[in-house]
Amino acid sequence: MSKTAAYAQWSLEPYCIGLKLRALRTQKRLTLSQLAAETGLSTALLSKLETDRMTPTLATLATISRVYGVGMSYFFSEPARHTLSITRKAHFMGNGRGPEPFKVTPLNAASEAPRLLAHLVELAPGGATSPADFLRQACGVLYVLEGRLQLDAGGLQEVLETGDCACLETDMPLAWGAAGKHRCRILVVLPREPGAR
Repeated sequence: MSKTAAYAQWSLEPYCIGLKLRALRTQKRLTLSQLAAETGLSTALLSKLETDRMTPTLATLATISRVYGVGMSYFFSEPARHTLSITRKAHFMGNGRGPEPFKVTPLNAASEAPRLLAHLVELAPGGATSPADFLRQACGVLYVLEGRLQLDAGGLQEVLETGDCACLETDMPLAWGAAGKHRCRILVVLPREPGAR
């Protein structure tokens, strides 16, 4: 494959043209043979286009578009929202524990208005902390990745073990901390507060 063809294929990947072609065909309940008969294109070519093994020319795409009754913009419209945020394990491994009772590492990309806020929270051993600023809203999911979590919610005390999960939706005061002599690491996922940016 030439560099130009490779670049063209790479630059078209976000548009998922093959996936869109296959979705249109299955929605219309057409087989590759039926589509080939309607377009005059071979089934082998249509199969390669649907599996992204070949990049369609504009003329080919226009021919297929007419059969499906969609405009070319259907294949090239930009997604209204797409964010992928990856935090690698090495980012967490190199962080030494300091004297702070808890440490919060945001896992979201710095987007303008995320719908969810995800954090890795590390709690030092010994005693409960009450990160009131962090959990302003008590609506979310806590998943214990490592250690044991002492959770005090409205006077009820629970100890969550590694692998345990708590779904919270409460207006009661919360306090939490690492139970025992080892640190506790938690994945916390919260909805974005309405009106927050």
